[in-house]
Amino acid sequence: MAPKKTIITCAVTGAIHTPSMSPHLPITPDQITASAIEAAEAGAAVLHMHVRDPETGEPKQDPALFAQVLPRVRQGCDAIINITTGGGLGMTVEERIAPATAFAPELASLNMGSFNFATFPLAERPTEWRHDWEQPYLARTRKAIYPNTFDMLEDIIGKLGKAAGTRFEFECYDLGHLANLNWCVREGLVEPPFLVQGIFGIMGGMAATPQNLMQVHAEARRLFGDEMEFSCFAVGRQQMPFLAMSTILGGHVRVGLEDSLYISRGVLSVSNAEQVAKIRRIIEELGGEIATPEEAREILALKGADRTGIPAS
Repeated sequence: MAPKKTIITCAVTGAIHTPSMSPHLPITPDQITASAIEAAEAGAAVLHMHVRDPETGEPKQDPALFAQVLPRVRQGCDAIINITTGGGLGMTVEERIAPATAFAPELASLNMGSFNFATFPLAERPTEWRHDWEQPYLARTRKAIYPNTFDMLEDIIGKLGKAAGTRFEFECYDLGHLANLNWCVREGLVEPPFLVQGIFGIMGGMAATPQNLMQVHAEARRLFGDEMEFSCFAVGRQQMPFLAMSTILGGHVRVGLEDSLYISRGVLSVSNAEQVAKIRRIIEELGGEIATPEEAREILALKGADRTGIPAS
């Protein structure tokens, strides 16, 4: 049997980095759309989507803004559209799930536990802030908890998974989040295959160390065995080394300006496509192959783009 191909996910803009941090961060619907399609053309099979206020760059979960992006992305490429249910810092769960509820995508992210999602160190760096919202948005995480209770998990899974046939990118920031996913499995809330996304380097979650990656991979394999598809990413400068390790472990990978603004040490990445192209080269130089969107749909047992609420034009 041929080795399993590697799925590249690209997280196009996210809700952590702010416009003052990089001139290359996609902000407007046109910029997000173009950047997503370019990433797909470079080899991304999955596009993890957030949107922003086109005037200020502030993260938003307004379905009307998603409606300016998702149909054009679907028309422009065949990549799997993955809508965030994490949203932005400080949003209610109702705000967070509104776009995914509206568009019933093939795939949606699902944060698997509450934790101290801390970005306040970014607010303390010397920066010429372009917008008044940026520094307070980052700084308030010193006093905040990012909530993802069992009740929230059940609610999101019920409204998206059970009702709409959406599958999930299970985002795990700590070992305990794997246990939370295992509870969902035991309760019959979700079915395999499980796309487990290990996330490293967010302050308040797991540090980006090789030891942590190996431990999370081993525990996920112990809990879910061959019913799991493992993927990971690390924020900042550990991005590419971690993705190379995931590839060697037989896992999938995620890149994008949501996770790192840099392409190499001290050099800002000019596009999402640049990051996709780099990890594609690494995968292929390690002897692997990347999955096409259709191959990724088969690996993840997705329902297909034609069964979503995202219009084709």
